[in-house]
Amino acid sequence: MAGGSGVNTNVGHRRYDEFQVRASILILAFAASGALAQGFPSRAIHIVIGFPPGGGIDTVARLIGPKMSESMGQPVIVDNRPGGAGVLGTDVVAKSPPDGHSVFFGTMGNLAVNPVFVPNLPFNMERDLAPVTQVVSTAFMLYVNPSVPANTVKEFIDYAKRQTGKLNFCSSGNGGAPHLAAEFFNAMAAIQTVHVPYKGSAPCISDLIGGQVQFTFEAVTIGLSHVKSGKLRALGATAAKRLPMLPELPTLAETLPGFEVDNWYGMVVPAATPRAAIERLRNEVVQAMSIPEIRERLLALGQVPVGSAPQEFAAFMKSEGAKWLKVIKQANIQPG
Repeated sequence: MAGGSGVNTNVGHRRYDEFQVRASILILAFAASGALAQGFPSRAIHIVIGFPPGGGIDTVARLIGPKMSESMGQPVIVDNRPGGAGVLGTDVVAKSPPDGHSVFFGTMGNLAVNPVFVPNLPFNMERDLAPVTQVVSTAFMLYVNPSVPANTVKEFIDYAKRQTGKLNFCSSGNGGAPHLAAEFFNAMAAIQTVHVPYKGSAPCISDLIGGQVQFTFEAVTIGLSHVKSGKLRALGATAAKRLPMLPELPTLAETLPGFEVDNWYGMVVPAATPRAAIERLRNEVVQAMSIPEIRERLLALGQVPVGSAPQEFAAFMKSEGAKWLKVIKQANIQPG
Protein backbone atom coordinates (compact mmCIF):
# COMPACT_ATOMS: atom_id res chain seq x y z
CA MET A 1 0.00 0.00 0.00
CA ALA A 2 1.79 3.11 -1.15
CA GLY A 3 1.20 6.31 0.75
CA GLY A 4 -0.70 5.00 3.77
CA SER A 5 -3.98 6.38 5.01
CA GLY A 6 -5.56 9.69 5.73
CA VAL A 7 -4.49 13.27 5.14
CA ASN A 8 -0.72 13.69 5.24
CA THR A 9 0.26 15.59 8.38
CA ASN A 10 3.59 16.37 6.74
CA VAL A 11 1.96 18.95 4.59
CA GLY A 12 0.60 20.41 7.80
CA HIS A 13 1.39 24.02 6.95
CA ARG A 14 -0.35 23.82 3.57
CA ARG A 15 -3.30 21.96 5.05
CA TYR A 16 -3.57 24.44 7.86
CA ASP A 17 -3.60 27.35 5.39
CA GLU A 18 -6.52 25.62 3.66
CA PHE A 19 -8.18 25.18 7.04
CA GLN A 20 -7.82 28.90 7.79
CA VAL A 21 -9.57 29.78 4.53
CA ARG A 22 -12.37 27.33 5.34
CA ALA A 23 -12.68 28.75 8.83
CA SER A 24 -12.94 32.33 7.60
CA ILE A 25 -15.69 31.43 5.14
CA LEU A 26 -17.58 29.44 7.76
CA ILE A 27 -17.37 32.17 10.38
CA LEU A 28 -18.77 34.70 7.88
CA ALA A 29 -21.63 32.30 7.14
CA PHE A 30 -22.17 31.34 10.76
CA ALA A 31 -24.98 33.81 11.46
CA ALA A 32 -26.99 32.59 8.48
CA SER A 33 -26.54 28.93 9.36
CA GLY A 34 -27.41 29.72 12.95
CA ALA A 35 -30.70 31.23 11.85
CA LEU A 36 -31.51 28.09 9.86
CA ALA A 37 -30.72 25.91 12.87
CA GLN A 38 -32.70 28.07 15.27
CA GLY A 39 -33.71 26.05 18.28
CA PHE A 40 -30.72 23.72 17.98
CA PRO A 41 -29.26 22.70 20.33
CA SER A 42 -32.06 22.56 22.86
CA ARG A 43 -30.23 20.35 25.35
CA ALA A 44 -26.81 18.77 26.00
CA ILE A 45 -24.88 17.39 23.04
CA HIS A 46 -23.21 14.03 23.59
CA ILE A 47 -19.99 13.39 21.69
CA VAL A 48 -19.71 9.60 21.79
CA ILE A 49 -16.26 8.03 21.51
CA GLY A 50 -15.72 4.31 21.06
CA PHE A 51 -12.71 4.13 23.39
CA PRO A 52 -11.94 4.70 27.09
CA PRO A 53 -10.75 8.12 28.31
CA GLY A 54 -7.13 9.04 27.79
CA GLY A 55 -6.60 8.20 24.11
CA GLY A 56 -5.71 10.59 21.29
CA ILE A 57 -9.27 11.05 20.07
CA ASP A 58 -10.50 11.58 23.64
CA THR A 59 -7.92 14.36 24.08
CA VAL A 60 -9.09 16.15 20.94
CA ALA A 61 -12.75 15.89 21.96
CA ARG A 62 -12.02 17.35 25.38
CA LEU A 63 -10.11 20.24 23.81
CA ILE A 64 -12.84 21.36 21.40
CA GLY A 65 -15.89 20.29 23.43
CA PRO A 66 -15.77 23.10 26.02
CA LYS A 67 -15.38 25.76 23.29
CA MET A 68 -18.35 24.33 21.42
CA SER A 69 -20.32 24.42 24.64
CA GLU A 70 -19.48 28.07 25.24
CA SER A 71 -20.57 29.02 21.74
CA MET A 72 -23.72 26.88 21.59
CA GLY A 73 -24.97 27.63 25.07
CA GLN A 74 -25.49 23.97 25.97
CA PRO A 75 -23.27 21.38 27.67
CA VAL A 76 -21.10 19.29 25.33
CA ILE A 77 -20.48 15.97 27.05
CA VAL A 78 -17.75 13.53 26.01
CA ASP A 79 -19.38 10.10 26.35
CA ASN A 80 -16.89 7.20 26.27
CA ARG A 81 -18.48 3.94 25.06
CA PRO A 82 -15.60 1.46 24.53
CA GLY A 83 -16.19 -1.90 22.91
CA GLY A 84 -15.92 -3.73 19.63
CA ALA A 85 -13.23 -1.45 18.15
CA GLY A 86 -15.69 1.42 18.17
CA VAL A 87 -18.71 -0.56 16.96
CA LEU A 88 -20.60 -0.13 20.24
CA GLY A 89 -20.26 3.64 20.26
CA THR A 90 -21.11 3.94 16.58
CA ASP A 91 -24.24 1.86 17.06
CA VAL A 92 -25.34 3.97 20.03
CA VAL A 93 -25.35 7.07 17.83
CA ALA A 94 -26.80 5.30 14.78
CA LYS A 95 -29.84 4.40 16.90
CA SER A 96 -30.14 7.78 18.65
CA PRO A 97 -32.82 10.37 17.82
CA PRO A 98 -31.76 12.18 14.61
CA ASP A 99 -31.79 15.67 16.07
CA GLY A 100 -28.08 16.56 16.24
CA HIS A 101 -27.71 16.02 19.97
CA SER A 102 -25.86 12.69 19.54
CA VAL A 103 -22.58 12.74 17.62
CA PHE A 104 -20.15 9.89 17.04
CA PHE A 105 -16.53 11.06 17.02
CA GLY A 106 -14.57 8.24 15.41
CA THR A 107 -11.19 7.24 14.10
CA MET A 108 -10.24 6.06 10.64
CA GLY A 109 -10.66 2.52 11.95
CA ASN A 110 -14.16 3.19 13.26
CA LEU A 111 -15.50 5.10 10.26
CA ALA A 112 -13.67 3.68 7.24
CA VAL A 113 -12.31 0.26 8.20
CA ASN A 114 -15.11 -1.25 10.30
CA PRO A 115 -17.73 -0.89 7.52
CA VAL A 116 -15.59 -2.95 5.11
CA PHE A 117 -13.96 -5.26 7.66
CA VAL A 118 -16.38 -6.18 10.45
CA PRO A 119 -19.10 -8.68 9.44
CA ASN A 120 -22.72 -8.28 10.53
CA LEU A 121 -22.46 -4.75 11.85
CA PRO A 122 -25.63 -3.67 13.68
CA PHE A 123 -25.73 -0.56 11.50
CA ASN A 124 -25.01 0.46 7.91
CA MET A 125 -22.61 3.39 7.70
CA GLU A 126 -24.06 4.90 4.54
CA ARG A 127 -27.71 4.25 5.38
CA ASP A 128 -27.78 4.97 9.11
CA LEU A 129 -25.19 7.71 9.60
CA ALA A 130 -24.52 11.07 7.98
CA PRO A 131 -21.09 12.76 7.76
CA VAL A 132 -20.44 16.01 9.57
CA THR A 133 -16.73 16.70 9.07
CA GLN A 134 -13.23 15.28 9.19
CA VAL A 135 -11.92 17.03 12.27
CA VAL A 136 -8.15 16.39 12.22
CA SER A 137 -5.48 14.21 10.70
CA THR A 138 -2.49 12.90 12.62
CA ALA A 139 0.65 10.84 12.20
CA PHE A 140 1.61 7.95 14.44
CA MET A 141 4.89 7.15 16.12
CA LEU A 142 6.52 3.77 16.70
CA TYR A 143 6.83 3.38 20.47
CA VAL A 144 8.77 0.62 22.22
CA ASN A 145 9.22 -0.39 25.83
CA PRO A 146 12.66 0.78 27.08
CA SER A 147 13.64 -2.85 27.70
CA VAL A 148 13.72 -3.41 23.94
CA PRO A 149 17.41 -3.24 22.88
CA ALA A 150 16.88 -0.86 19.97
CA ASN A 151 17.35 2.89 19.56
CA THR A 152 16.62 3.10 15.85
CA VAL A 153 14.09 1.62 13.46
CA LYS A 154 16.80 -0.48 11.82
CA GLU A 155 17.97 -1.85 15.17
CA PHE A 156 14.38 -2.71 16.06
CA ILE A 157 13.83 -4.55 12.76
CA ASP A 158 17.06 -6.49 13.22
CA TYR A 159 16.04 -7.39 16.78
CA ALA A 160 12.56 -8.47 15.65
CA LYS A 161 14.09 -10.74 13.03
CA ARG A 162 16.11 -12.44 15.75
CA GLN A 163 12.95 -12.80 17.84
CA THR A 164 10.57 -14.11 15.19
CA GLY A 165 7.08 -14.52 16.60
CA LYS A 166 8.17 -13.52 20.12
CA LEU A 167 7.52 -9.77 20.13
CA ASN A 168 4.01 -8.56 20.93
CA PHE A 169 2.43 -5.32 19.81
CA CYS A 170 -0.73 -3.81 21.23
CA SER A 171 -3.43 -1.77 19.52
CA SER A 172 -6.62 0.07 20.41
CA GLY A 173 -8.63 -2.71 18.77
CA ASN A 174 -8.64 -5.29 16.00
CA GLY A 175 -8.73 -3.62 12.57
CA GLY A 176 -8.10 -0.13 13.96
CA ALA A 177 -5.49 2.24 12.60
CA PRO A 178 -2.73 1.23 15.08
CA HIS A 179 -3.31 -2.44 14.22
CA LEU A 180 -3.17 -1.78 10.48
CA ALA A 181 -0.07 0.39 10.85
CA ALA A 182 1.75 -2.43 12.67
CA GLU A 183 0.69 -5.05 10.12
CA PHE A 184 1.85 -2.78 7.32
CA PHE A 185 5.16 -2.38 9.17
CA ASN A 186 5.49 -6.14 9.63
CA ALA A 187 4.98 -6.66 5.91
CA MET A 188 7.42 -3.97 4.78
CA ALA A 189 10.07 -4.94 7.35
CA ALA A 190 9.60 -8.69 6.69
CA ILE A 191 9.16 -9.48 10.38
CA GLN A 192 6.64 -11.57 12.34
CA THR A 193 5.15 -10.20 15.54
CA VAL A 194 2.01 -10.98 17.56
CA HIS A 195 -1.01 -8.69 17.79
CA VAL A 196 -2.61 -8.09 21.20
CA PRO A 197 -5.81 -6.01 20.80
CA TYR A 198 -7.12 -3.81 23.61
CA LYS A 199 -10.32 -1.83 24.13
CA GLY A 200 -8.66 1.51 23.53
CA SER A 201 -5.31 3.26 23.32
CA ALA A 202 -4.93 4.06 27.03
CA PRO A 203 -4.86 0.43 28.29
CA CYS A 204 -2.59 -0.49 25.38
CA ILE A 205 -0.09 2.21 26.37
CA SER A 206 -0.37 1.21 30.03
CA ASP A 207 0.65 -2.36 29.27
CA LEU A 208 3.38 -1.19 26.92
CA ILE A 209 4.84 0.86 29.77
CA GLY A 210 4.47 -2.17 32.03
CA GLY A 211 6.34 -4.41 29.58
CA GLN A 212 3.49 -6.83 28.88
CA VAL A 213 3.88 -5.91 25.18
CA GLN A 214 6.94 -4.61 23.40
CA PHE A 215 5.76 -2.03 20.85
CA THR A 216 2.86 -0.17 19.33
CA PHE A 217 1.97 2.48 16.77
CA GLU A 218 0.07 5.35 18.34
CA ALA A 219 -0.54 9.08 18.08
CA VAL A 220 1.84 11.74 19.34
CA THR A 221 -1.02 12.79 21.63
CA ILE A 222 -0.96 9.71 23.79
CA GLY A 223 2.69 8.66 23.88
CA LEU A 224 4.91 11.72 23.81
CA SER A 225 4.62 12.55 27.51
CA HIS A 226 5.71 9.00 28.36
CA VAL A 227 8.70 9.36 26.04
CA LYS A 228 9.71 12.57 27.81
CA SER A 229 9.43 10.83 31.19
CA GLY A 230 11.53 7.88 30.00
CA LYS A 231 8.72 5.34 30.29
CA LEU A 232 8.68 4.74 26.52
CA ARG A 233 11.05 5.19 23.62
CA ALA A 234 9.99 6.65 20.26
CA LEU A 235 11.88 5.25 17.28
CA GLY A 236 10.22 7.04 14.38
CA ALA A 237 7.19 8.81 12.93
CA THR A 238 4.90 7.30 10.31
CA ALA A 239 4.69 10.46 8.20
CA ALA A 240 6.58 10.88 4.94
CA LYS A 241 8.67 13.74 6.35
CA ARG A 242 9.81 14.58 9.85
CA LEU A 243 7.20 16.14 12.09
CA PRO A 244 7.65 19.90 12.58
CA MET A 245 7.19 19.57 16.35
CA LEU A 246 9.79 16.72 16.54
CA PRO A 247 12.38 17.47 13.84
CA GLU A 248 14.99 15.31 15.57
CA LEU A 249 12.81 12.18 15.29
CA PRO A 250 13.40 10.29 12.01
CA THR A 251 10.58 8.86 9.96
CA LEU A 252 10.14 5.16 9.37
CA ALA A 253 10.31 5.97 5.67
CA GLU A 254 13.98 6.86 6.12
CA THR A 255 14.55 3.18 6.89
CA LEU A 256 11.59 1.69 4.97
CA PRO A 257 11.06 3.85 1.86
CA GLY A 258 7.36 4.14 1.07
CA PHE A 259 6.14 3.52 4.62
CA GLU A 260 3.59 6.17 5.52
CA VAL A 261 0.50 5.94 7.73
CA ASP A 262 -1.75 8.77 8.81
CA ASN A 263 -4.78 8.47 11.04
CA TRP A 264 -7.71 10.87 11.18
CA TYR A 265 -10.73 11.61 13.34
CA GLY A 266 -14.18 12.63 12.14
CA MET A 267 -17.78 13.15 13.21
CA VAL A 268 -21.02 11.52 12.03
CA VAL A 269 -24.63 11.78 13.22
CA PRO A 270 -27.81 9.76 12.69
CA ALA A 271 -28.76 9.81 9.01
CA ALA A 272 -32.04 11.72 9.34
CA THR A 273 -30.47 14.60 11.27
CA PRO A 274 -31.58 17.95 9.75
CA ARG A 275 -29.07 19.50 7.40
CA ALA A 276 -29.12 22.75 9.38
CA ALA A 277 -28.07 20.91 12.56
CA ILE A 278 -25.25 19.14 10.68
CA GLU A 279 -23.97 22.44 9.32
CA ARG A 280 -24.19 24.04 12.75
CA LEU A 281 -22.14 21.22 14.28
CA ARG A 282 -19.54 21.44 11.56
CA ASN A 283 -19.33 25.22 11.90
CA GLU A 284 -18.91 24.92 15.65
CA VAL A 285 -16.09 22.38 15.30
CA VAL A 286 -14.25 24.57 12.79
CA GLN A 287 -14.79 27.67 14.90
CA ALA A 288 -13.45 25.90 18.01
CA MET A 289 -10.32 24.78 16.14
CA SER A 290 -9.80 28.35 14.89
CA ILE A 291 -9.27 29.64 18.43
CA PRO A 292 -5.49 30.30 18.69
CA GLU A 293 -4.99 28.44 21.97
CA ILE A 294 -6.87 25.38 20.66
CA ARG A 295 -5.13 25.49 17.28
CA GLU A 296 -1.70 25.69 18.89
CA ARG A 297 -2.49 22.87 21.29
CA LEU A 298 -3.72 20.63 18.47
CA LEU A 299 -0.67 21.30 16.32
CA ALA A 300 1.65 20.69 19.28
CA LEU A 301 0.00 17.28 19.67
CA GLY A 302 0.53 16.47 15.99
CA GLN A 303 -3.14 17.04 15.11
CA VAL A 304 -3.70 19.02 11.89
CA PRO A 305 -7.15 20.70 11.71
CA VAL A 306 -9.16 19.80 8.62
CA GLY A 307 -12.85 20.80 8.93
CA SER A 308 -14.01 19.37 5.59
CA ALA A 309 -17.54 19.76 4.28
CA PRO A 310 -19.96 16.85 4.85
CA GLN A 311 -19.93 15.76 1.20
CA GLU A 312 -16.13 15.88 1.10
CA PHE A 313 -15.94 13.78 4.23
CA ALA A 314 -18.38 11.22 2.82
CA ALA A 315 -16.22 10.71 -0.29
CA PHE A 316 -13.07 10.58 1.82
CA MET A 317 -14.42 7.88 4.14
CA LYS A 318 -15.41 5.74 1.16
CA SER A 319 -11.99 6.05 -0.49
CA GLU A 320 -10.25 5.26 2.80
CA GLY A 321 -12.31 2.12 3.25
CA ALA A 322 -11.28 0.87 -0.18
CA LYS A 323 -7.63 1.72 0.46
CA TRP A 324 -7.39 -0.11 3.78
CA LEU A 325 -9.39 -3.10 2.59
CA LYS A 326 -6.48 -3.87 0.28
CA VAL A 327 -4.09 -3.87 3.25
CA ILE A 328 -6.42 -6.10 5.26
CA LYS A 329 -6.57 -8.64 2.45
CA GLN A 330 -2.83 -8.57 1.85
CA ALA A 331 -2.11 -9.14 5.56
CA ASN A 332 -4.96 -11.66 5.87
CA ILE A 333 -6.33 -9.83 8.91
CA GLN A 334 -9.43 -11.49 10.32
CA PRO A 335 -12.14 -9.84 12.42
CA GLY A 336 -11.57 -10.56 16.07
